[in-house]
Amino acid sequence: MKVNKWQVPLQTASFLAAFTNWVILSSLMPFIKESIQLTTGQIALITAIPVILGSLLRIPVGYFTNRFGARIMFVISFLLLIVPVFYISISTTFIDLLIGGLLLGISGSVFSVGVTSLPKYFPKERHGFVNGLYGVGNIGTALTAFFAPLLANKFGWNLTVKLYIIILIAFALLNWFLGDKQEPKIKVSINEQLRSVYKDQKLWFLCIFYFITFGSFVALTMYLPSFLVAHFNLDKVDAGFRTAGFIILATLVRPVGGWMSDRWNPYKVLMFVFFGLTFAGVLLSFLPNMPLYTLGCLTIAFCGGVGNGAIFKLVPLYFSKQAGIANGLVAAMGGLGGFFPPIILTLLFTITGHYSIGFMALSEVALASLILVMWMYYQEKLQLAYNIVQNTSEGIMVTDTNGIIQSVNPAFTQVTGYSESEALNKTPQILKSGKHDQQFYSNLWESMKERGYWQGQIWNRRKNGEVYLEWLTISSIMNELGEATHYVAMFSDLTHHKKYNNDNENVG
Repeated sequence: MKVNKWQVPLQTASFLAAFTNWVILSSLMPFIKESIQLTTGQIALITAIPVILGSLLRIPVGYFTNRFGARIMFVISFLLLIVPVFYISISTTFIDLLIGGLLLGISGSVFSVGVTSLPKYFPKERHGFVNGLYGVGNIGTALTAFFAPLLANKFGWNLTVKLYIIILIAFALLNWFLGDKQEPKIKVSINEQLRSVYKDQKLWFLCIFYFITFGSFVALTMYLPSFLVAHFNLDKVDAGFRTAGFIILATLVRPVGGWMSDRWNPYKVLMFVFFGLTFAGVLLSFLPNMPLYTLGCLTIAFCGGVGNGAIFKLVPLYFSKQAGIANGLVAAMGGLGGFFPPIILTLLFTITGHYSIGFMALSEVALASLILVMWMYYQEKLQLAYNIVQNTSEGIMVTDTNGIIQSVNPAFTQVTGYSESEALNKTPQILKSGKHDQQFYSNLWESMKERGYWQGQIWNRRKNGEVYLEWLTISSIMNELGEATHYVAMFSDLTHHKKYNNDNENVG
């Protein structure tokens, strides 16, 4: 497929523009609460509420991107966002901010557009880097965290919010004129796509992982400005600068995470990520001084960004035909991962007077995810080995040291005529042709004792009584003490490859 050169920069910039709107409320909250009286609980709810709709909408947005293309979805999203942005700019009550914030969630759903659309333009081996590059659009939250407080200091928060309408109109026009009208469409019903993925445990594990990696990023993005002002008595602009630094780091390492996952096993990358998040959660749970607190937050930023890139390498790898709905589900869980932590942290602070339990919970969830990733990694290797055995053209038979058949593959059945159920718990005697004397088998086992394997031609008998010639390799499977635990026999039928005469019968 010919790559449309505009799509990566256009969609990444569009994602960036959308995300500048997603964190308007959290970035300007120190200013908003000076003109609108709000409790601590109300502030936590207002800053978290954009995540709800932004998360839930990612599922249909991913589906409709596959159906209608990125161009249409970006244009519609930017035009719809004008309404809540304007409404927030004229808000005077808690309810106004709550309604505007909920609708502002449309900006968060835009993430599903690019991760569904862009992989269509590239081969699988580049999906990690491309989706990671698109994820750089997260830096839009940093731009708002950095510039919104500066603008609010000069023009007031109401006018600052109105300025975002200009960005929305500009990007709606850019996508209308530069978006790809010929993007490949996938017109499969949402029910059919859901049915094809919801039973796959990999999808739900990826949802959990993204819930933690992206959720920790969003949660701290929403939570840091107010926390740094309240807990460390920082200036509001200084808190915005520090939050922007957190966001920039998490964003810039996202394509690094995708590139690493293209080059190495994504599960190994995720092991590193969850180990780092476990460490950071433990560190922050002690509520250290500013330098150590900074180290903990930046560790979360780095590991979360790398993890986000790795996860969206795995989604199109496993769900290429259902990319829209799978991306939507995983992205939705990530967004919801950003909604609950600020509320939980505030609730715990109200009850206990500190945030330690909340950060310790992050470390424990990250540790559980580390164990899950390690399990998935080894399951993947076992599945690969199983697929190789099941799909190889050579017959394979595994026995214990007593010669009892433990496992066979489909090629075994194809060659011998014995089904798996007929062969299990039997011995290889069922294949004995009667053409070899006892000395032949004695030599065979003597070779097994000396070298650990035997290889040669042997006559065996199929289930239907037909005698056939096969090339057989028997190998010993050893444990760490060097003791044989199983024997594996691999064989191929030679009767259809070459005509043999009786002089060759006993060649070993």
